[in-house]
Amino acid sequence: MQNGLIASRKASARAVTNLLFSSRTLGHFSHPPIESSYRLEPLTHFLTGACLGRSGLNRKTALATLTLTLAAEAPDLDVLGRLRGPAFGFAHHRGFTHSFLGVPLDAAVVVAFVYLLWRLRGRKLSNPDLPPRWPLLFLYACLAGLSHILLDFTNAYGVRPFWPFSERWYSWDIVFIFEPIMFSCLLLGLITPALFALIDGEVGAHQRLPRGRIAATLALIAVVALWLVRDFEHRRALHALEARTYQDAEPLRASAYPALASPFKWYGVVETQNFFALAPVNSLTSAVNPNSDDDEEMKILYKPEETPITLAAKKSYLGRVYLDWAAYPITRTHDLADGYEVTFQDLRYAQMPSLVSRARGDRDPASKALAAGVRLDRNLKILGDVYGSGASRKTYPEP
Repeated sequence: MQNGLIASRKASARAVTNLLFSSRTLGHFSHPPIESSYRLEPLTHFLTGACLGRSGLNRKTALATLTLTLAAEAPDLDVLGRLRGPAFGFAHHRGFTHSFLGVPLDAAVVVAFVYLLWRLRGRKLSNPDLPPRWPLLFLYACLAGLSHILLDFTNAYGVRPFWPFSERWYSWDIVFIFEPIMFSCLLLGLITPALFALIDGEVGAHQRLPRGRIAATLALIAVVALWLVRDFEHRRALHALEARTYQDAEPLRASAYPALASPFKWYGVVETQNFFALAPVNSLTSAVNPNSDDDEEMKILYKPEETPITLAAKKSYLGRVYLDWAAYPITRTHDLADGYEVTFQDLRYAQMPSLVSRARGDRDPASKALAAGVRLDRNLKILGDVYGSGASRKTYPEP
């Protein structure tokens, strides 16, 4: 079995391997649990669209807030690609619908849906003096679609905004999959005016124009301010990673990925000539591996040797798609009774516990967010792709 060797300066290779790659047994063969879902949650997109509407755009045309809210999430309609299998869905996630070319199409779908709802409701409006202006609503929907691309750009997964002219992925790497501070700002920007409306109702005050302009605008400004703070701390974390050596090896490249909530905690990934180093970073103190002075927490993953088995897996549909997307890919090969299984893991997510795993109580350190496997027979023919973890682990045919 061809494995990436995991070591630490103070711990033995076996101890660290047990820590990072401890596996569950399926029959009498050992497999690491695999997860395949790790993307920005949709509520932040909905809230962003709603705040855009409440910030004053809803004073120009009827149905603005509804259109902006729906259009802010519309690019994730690419989830329908999963109907053709997980590999196909993974290949097309954040593809055309998340591109500059796809934004007008997303907008057209949303405006058509809003128009249909408006007709089904008998063309009723909350303010008869403010009719819907459909060309303007289309432009608003495009704006909301661009906000979706921007939000997805801020996290580690990345986007392909120039698809289909370029398949290159871009990511800012400053926001976790769920950012509670940003979420809270957007939510407060929407509910605060409702609280004041209740007070006005008690005292008999009336306001004809839509409420919430100031609160929604302040919420959007707070989001941008948070991005600026996180960008500053992200740069500090990158500098700290690049300013040192790792087991006397110079870094070839380094990346820092955000943790949940704290703008000062980052997950560092460093590539050297022969191995990858994984280490937490405290950007406030510019400390790499801040809780240990002797690298006990730093993990070293040696680059696995290329074999005919891994080469065959990388040529599969899933292998090509995965390597096109992954920033720090690494493989592990498992020898099975009837063939082999090659697991692909992107080290961007190796240190991040999956929110899905936490929710279901799975705290197995071997759970790998956004990992996937390829099954091959003894003749290196592709048998299928492996997804899921634990009891939900399944093999699917190649697309």
